[in-house]
Amino acid sequence: MGKASRRKHGATADQSSRPARVEPAPFVARPFEGLPNETDWVAMREILPAATATVRFAEGKAPEGAADEVTVATVLPLAWPGLHRADGSVFIGTQSGSASGDASRDLAVSLLAAASAEQGAPVASVPQATAETPRLQDLLDTTADFDVTVHQGFDFWVGDSELDAEGQASLERANESIVPTTKMASAPSAYWVRIGERSHIRLVLPEDEDVATDALARLHAAGDSGLGEGTRLLGAFRACGLLVPVWDLDPEKEAADYEDALAAFAKRYAAAVGSKEPLTADERRARSGLLSRQVTLR
Repeated sequence: MGKASRRKHGATADQSSRPARVEPAPFVARPFEGLPNETDWVAMREILPAATATVRFAEGKAPEGAADEVTVATVLPLAWPGLHRADGSVFIGTQSGSASGDASRDLAVSLLAAASAEQGAPVASVPQATAETPRLQDLLDTTADFDVTVHQGFDFWVGDSELDAEGQASLERANESIVPTTKMASAPSAYWVRIGERSHIRLVLPEDEDVATDALARLHAAGDSGLGEGTRLLGAFRACGLLVPVWDLDPEKEAADYEDALAAFAKRYAAAVGSKEPLTADERRARSGLLSRQVTLR
């Protein structure tokens, strides 16, 4: 065999013995699209301090021996990505764990790790998601509702069990720093929060970002973007591919005082989304102002 032939066959043998390169998880602008209540998945991931919701594995997708139901939480003790309690219940934290280009794959990694962990064991870390990692859309029953419950503390961490000293200290620190939050009833994925002496409403809009921005611009140019006297639209931020407008409110009022105003805004917004007219000069200026005040979260 000549040198050229040996080099050729040697290279082929070397290449065949190497492990296949694992591609990183591709970027997905709207990672929760296709899941029930996409907007509340975004809220859980980005804006809610203490909240839970229940999901179910699709048939045949749960790891062997794991429960079908899983509790999705905003944060777990010590920022664990997941937890398999001694009673068999499984939790995952949406605001912890690794971060790739696809939050759905990131949470799927935590979900599978927590469901497969030994009962009574936390999942302190998880591997990085890759292109081969399944997504939540592949693992979950997407016909089930995703209903968020907002908590005023993190006592849901404990359940019927007790935390060790480190976990208890983490619980106390978390409860001391929590931002009071109320889920609004008059619009989906709208949350009233009190931060210090100020209060705000944050609303996760379901439309594509450009559509939502145009609609807000139409309302802002017409003077219809507020929620009544003493309120103003501060701007909006982008989160997981969706737009989240934020209003500054009268600090003397509570969440319930804004239900009617929020319902009225939702109707104005729906009409603005449905408009097919090109933006006017005033609306284009309003749009530019909104864009200049946007902040991107993941």
